[in-house]
Amino acid sequence: MTMLSMDARPVASFEYKIPAAKRSGLHRLFAAAIVSSQFREKLLCEPESALATGYLGQTFSLTDQENAVVRTIRAKDLTDFAQKVNQALKVA
Repeated sequence: MTMLSMDARPVASFEYKIPAAKRSGLHRLFAAAIVSSQFREKLLCEPESALATGYLGQTFSLTDQENAVVRTIRAKDLTDFAQKVNQALKVA
């Protein structure tokens, strides 16, 4: 009798893992923008103010590069904003 294994892990993993310390600031920023329309609008229209104020009393731990990129991006919506941030950070 042959037994089959139900191992769900792929043979080759294509996951891109960012260390927790590096991802926390940007991930928290985007999470806040996703769950709060008020924060999202502030981030899109007044990114400097959004970063200074933070979300629910907590600021975001961004690198100097991330901070500069987020402050200068102007976008029509969160998808556009995320794409521009991603592109700017890839180039740098």
